[in-house]
Amino acid sequence: MKTKLKIIPALMIAASLLFTACSDDETPVMESKNIVEVAADAGNFSILIEAAQKAGLAEFLSTENNLTVFAPTDDAFAALLSDLGLSSLDDVPVADLTQILTYHVIGAKVMSTDLSTGYVPTLASFNDNNISMYVEVGNGVSINGSVSVTTADVEAENGVIHLVDKVILPPTVVNIALVNENFTTLVQAVVKAGLVDALSADGPFTVFAPTNDAFDALFAQLGISGIDDLTTEQLIPILTYHVVSGNVVSTELSSGEVGTLNGQNLSVDLSAGVKINESEVIAADIQGSNGVIHVIDQVLIP
Repeated sequence: MKTKLKIIPALMIAASLLFTACSDDETPVMESKNIVEVAADAGNFSILIEAAQKAGLAEFLSTENNLTVFAPTDDAFAALLSDLGLSSLDDVPVADLTQILTYHVIGAKVMSTDLSTGYVPTLASFNDNNISMYVEVGNGVSINGSVSVTTADVEAENGVIHLVDKVILPPTVVNIALVNENFTTLVQAVVKAGLVDALSADGPFTVFAPTNDAFDALFAQLGISGIDDLTTEQLIPILTYHVVSGNVVSTELSSGEVGTLNGQNLSVDLSAGVKINESEVIAADIQGSNGVIHVIDQVLIP
């Protein structure tokens, strides 16, 4: 019988630092205009507006209330098109453009003082689940590790805009691990095992992702210093044992056996919290563009 799992907040680090926002005299407040109108008046979001019109999102961004938009400038879009070897937005399929744009939008008005380090759901979706965005607050604010908020809290009548210096692309499960410092050992292992391309494919995948601490405990148990002491042949069956085919979110988990890409089964136990074999799920439902990650506190050994 399917047992509903209480979603565990996907906050790997609880941070109290807030957005570095401009002061009232530096950041314009235009509450009488909607988000699209505010962007148009700013003068450096013409490509963003063109993209929203092409994707059929301009009316939504103009009329839907309580939105937060991380808005890339014209320079940010020009850089993306250059990186992709494209000449204009006309070269981007509408479906792809829609997914990219909705990934910049949160379905609630989130001011800078409301944000802390962790994952937030965007309006982009995969398998009807909202794709996660990783916000990191410290010395400034970064999105998914490489995108910076340059100006925060530009208010409109239907929400708020935060300016960003790059277009934010929906992450794969590999990208999610790459930008979170809690998964550096896992990333090192995936790279050494040659599984980056496989886990960046269409999927869908469900990944039970061990933290750095989980790997450190394994290394201590094995009496080794790190990933360098394990061969590719040893890593591949371990890592594929952490991956299940399908996009299985927390509400779809049920107690019992589930097959992995390794060919062996995992044991799922929902009787007291959530256990995968002997490990506990400590953060659930970090949704990517090709699958979902659940964070676990022990490395699973086949």
